[in-house]
Amino acid sequence: MTEPRGVRAGLELVRMMIRMHPGPFAIAVTGAAVYAAAGVGATVVFGRVTDNVVLPSFDGEAPSSRTLALAALAIVAVAIVRMLGIVTRRYFAGMFSERVSRTLRHRLRDRYLSLPAASRRNLPVGELIARADNDADVMVHVLHPLPFSLGVVFLAIFSAIALLMIDVPLAILSFLVFPTMTVLNRMYTQRVEAPAALVQRGVGVVSSIAHESFDGALVVKTLGRAEQEADRFDVAVEDLKGHRKRVGYLRAAFDSAIGTLPYLGIVAVIAIGVFRVEADAVTPGELVQIASLFTVLAVPMRVFGFFLQTLPPSLVAHDRITDALALPVVDEPVDVRPVGSGPLALATTDVHFAWPEAEPVLRGINLDIPAGEIVAVVGSTGSGKSTVCELLAGLLTPDRGHVRLDDTPLRNISVEDRTNAIALVFQESFLFADTLRANIDLPGTATEADFQSAIEIAQVSEFIDVLPKGLDTIVGERGVTLSGGQRQRVALARALVRKPQVILLDDATSAIDPQIEQRILDGLRTTLSATTIVVAQRLSTIRLADRVIWIDGGRIAAAGAHDDLLAEDGYRTLVTAYEAAR
Repeated sequence: MTEPRGVRAGLELVRMMIRMHPGPFAIAVTGAAVYAAAGVGATVVFGRVTDNVVLPSFDGEAPSSRTLALAALAIVAVAIVRMLGIVTRRYFAGMFSERVSRTLRHRLRDRYLSLPAASRRNLPVGELIARADNDADVMVHVLHPLPFSLGVVFLAIFSAIALLMIDVPLAILSFLVFPTMTVLNRMYTQRVEAPAALVQRGVGVVSSIAHESFDGALVVKTLGRAEQEADRFDVAVEDLKGHRKRVGYLRAAFDSAIGTLPYLGIVAVIAIGVFRVEADAVTPGELVQIASLFTVLAVPMRVFGFFLQTLPPSLVAHDRITDALALPVVDEPVDVRPVGSGPLALATTDVHFAWPEAEPVLRGINLDIPAGEIVAVVGSTGSGKSTVCELLAGLLTPDRGHVRLDDTPLRNISVEDRTNAIALVFQESFLFADTLRANIDLPGTATEADFQSAIEIAQVSEFIDVLPKGLDTIVGERGVTLSGGQRQRVALARALVRKPQVILLDDATSAIDPQIEQRILDGLRTTLSATTIVVAQRLSTIRLADRVIWIDGGRIAAAGAHDDLLAEDGYRTLVTAYEAAR
């Protein structure tokens, strides 16, 4: 754990956030300054009213109507000005903090979307959500009281001027409040930063457990793990509760001390001020004005105390968000080259790939797939078939070697051009909790002809009529209302509607009935103008390919026509084992 950081680090964090949206902040601070000036002006009015209206009344000297009218007008005027200052400060302070929060979330969103697939898989989803949600909220908490806290600065300046104009000794006594607050804040910061960091980390752990349990609800119920998952969640929650209670105790003690300071100042000022009145150094009205200044300072000083309290958690949240924003991203190429039209050729040269701290998955893969060819990729589980697809799609970057699309290195093609040209359909099909139509045409820009063609080729049209609202049926989270085969067909249609030039099917028809799969593959061959790579297990699928590539142990063991490869014992055993198992 690093050494606790003080106000300086917190102020640097605040300055960084102010630079994001300086306009609303400046207006909010102006409102705080107006409120501060009106607050001090109110104490001046109270002092004058005490000397010119209240005390003469006790002495039997009734003030004139004009004096009463001016006193009433002055009180109303400062009240209106204070109200305008409060409204301006609160409205634009809220706008400022919300805009900063939105900016942080957008930056995290962009960073998450730009993460390489290898990095993203090592990050728990719950932790990513916690940083984009809870950490972003905690980081901007310090901004909520900021304009009001700066109002304390204006109040201190205006009050100091007023106090010095009234009585120097009482002014010096009043100024002792602020260094006392600084000392208290230092003590608080030293004690709260470590438990605050544990709170933020605990939120990420709780979010991760909750996400895993909810996302894997079917597995949890099927295996009867509900009680164990609840226990695991309870342990994490109890741990988080303990850290939050510790922070709460520290904050309560600090808040009480800060809240008491102005009132102790009032007691001290009145105690000493009585002697100053008896010595004719100040008037009773001026003593009332000084006491009123402390009363006016009481609430803003408590807000300033809240500002100081929120600095340590905000610094911790900032560190976590900074770590997330520092994650490596897929950079846009410098030497961008265009993508040609029509089906595109694919090629790899001596490609090697390994996951972090794991054995190599691919060892020297060399592929040459001409434009328009249909290739079946065959191999046992763990041989590297899916990794090949992700490398060809540009989701992974090879450790060694190169991937080319029509003789152009994949690293020299923009992300937009690459994703438009290459469509990868996975075995596990992810669908959004939206309508069937929206899941197929995600941007909503496909023509009706392209949409109909996609659903015909993917055989989605076969089950549309049985859905309650056809294409407008909500399919539920992850498409839970559809069968596995139906989800795969929807995912395939989603890829086809984009009219890709290369389509990669990573066992994307494994849950589909063989007869329907046959129609899909026939449609791909006769209708789709694209280079097609199919990770296949079924003989019916393999036979439709122009060429078969057999991957074994991360290497290409053989390539050629299916009938020719049957001469290889390992290949023959592999492709016939699936049919025999059926």
